[in-house]
Amino acid sequence: MLHRLHCVLLFALALALSLIHPRCGAGEASNPLIHADLPDLAMIRVGEDYYLTSTTMHLSPGVPILKSRDLVNWQIVNYAYETLDDTPALRLDPGKHAYGKGSWASSIRHHAGVYYVTTFSQTTGRTHIYATPDLERGPWKATAFSPALHDHSLFFDDDGRIYMVYGGGNLRLAELQPDLSGLKPGGVHQVIIPNASAVAGPGPGLPAEGSQLLKIQGRYYLFNIVWPRGGMRTVLVHRADRITGPWEGRVALADQGVAQGGLIDTPTGEWFAYLFRDAGAVGRIPYLVPVRWEDGWPVLGVQGKVPDTLNLPASRGLLPGIVDSDDFLRRPGERPWPLVWQWNHNPDPRLWSLTDRPGFLRLTTGRVDQDLESARNTLTQRTFGPTCSGTTVVDASHLKDGDVSGLVLFAKNYGFVGVTADQGQHYLVMISAESHPPTERERVRLSQTVVHLRADCDFQQQADRARFYYSLDGETWKPIGTPLAMKYTLAHFMGYRFGLFNYATREPGGYADFDRFHIQAGFPDLAPAIPRSP
Repeated sequence: MLHRLHCVLLFALALALSLIHPRCGAGEASNPLIHADLPDLAMIRVGEDYYLTSTTMHLSPGVPILKSRDLVNWQIVNYAYETLDDTPALRLDPGKHAYGKGSWASSIRHHAGVYYVTTFSQTTGRTHIYATPDLERGPWKATAFSPALHDHSLFFDDDGRIYMVYGGGNLRLAELQPDLSGLKPGGVHQVIIPNASAVAGPGPGLPAEGSQLLKIQGRYYLFNIVWPRGGMRTVLVHRADRITGPWEGRVALADQGVAQGGLIDTPTGEWFAYLFRDAGAVGRIPYLVPVRWEDGWPVLGVQGKVPDTLNLPASRGLLPGIVDSDDFLRRPGERPWPLVWQWNHNPDPRLWSLTDRPGFLRLTTGRVDQDLESARNTLTQRTFGPTCSGTTVVDASHLKDGDVSGLVLFAKNYGFVGVTADQGQHYLVMISAESHPPTERERVRLSQTVVHLRADCDFQQQADRARFYYSLDGETWKPIGTPLAMKYTLAHFMGYRFGLFNYATREPGGYADFDRFHIQAGFPDLAPAIPRSP
């Protein structure tokens, strides 16, 4: 009897705690959904397949397309473009760059058997539309027009008309031509929600933007983000019976700053909001929030809160779908690059090779640059949380005096461990750009030219600290330099990325060979370095 009473009391206590702390759910999946930089999400479901796109900024190829069957485990399956355009800024021509610009928030749609991925660019001043019947394999038809419609949402209405909702503060509706080649002359082009931020309170620090437009059971729903002064990033939703209005709105979620996105449903009729959160140096990371419907309004969260767990399948981790190791060996018919890699700006294909020395990535300098930020052909992929580590082996025997080659944690305030040549002698260096100009924190004279390099990232509770290491024998690791305090900045507007690089400060023509890149969750501690290829 006492045992039964004890069990009843425990059950009552557990129930009470679940009501007080709704984040303690019973699901297998957990938030954040993906602990890596994937901001400005757009998502669709086609049958049982979910597709997601995200912001690219200054990276190429651009607008990653991810696929999932369960809303939790995602894999990059394609990009909308190889390069956005061939402009001086996108090529990193001397004195030019597209850091923090390039292409921003995307939209994705499936209509009449065709997939559409759209974005806009401050760098080109245009709205870009990419269309394909096969989202995973292409080919793509590219269209671009002026102006650049900020944070737009592409929308195909039931009457055959095509629109984009865009803007900030005053949200606008623009009708497109039937072939999506530009704005329709004489078509609808008007403000549909003036001062859309008003429903969140007066004086927004960030006016309503990030539009995502849906039509559900004959009614229009428009999702936006706003940041009220003194508050947090907040989700707004407006609804209307006609696309031109009148619209009525309300705050849909204000918790932990999780905001900006839209709705997605499952084949079984469940609803979720896909959103993201600013998470420090790792970047802006996706969350899923359960949704229920009440009086024709989507109600986000569990008692208005973002839950820690979800009734969805457990995550299998981000490897190999979003980040991955690479041995730089390519078989006949393979893509040149696994889809986890992106170049910093447009690459120069003359100056990288996977065939000059099979099993190695060769990066050759083609000009003189004074720092890493201005150098072309830096190959990057995401860091991820809560902790991660990247390791490579560099053969620096063909560097010229003044060349610098190595492994970087890349952002505006970057840090790297690398090898430099100076008057015929090779040195290991650790460089920190916590403040500018970058400074050398340690230099170690080398008696060999093949060195193992490692970078560890700690994003736990936004610690945002990194440490660099080297190994001369593939067995023993030694720290070099000082810890790097990683900082998210609007100058690059993205989370830190692992990068492999080689640049010249005196004369071009030297090259470095990278033997594999290894990435893992957690830290390898004193584990042996990765072996070199034969």
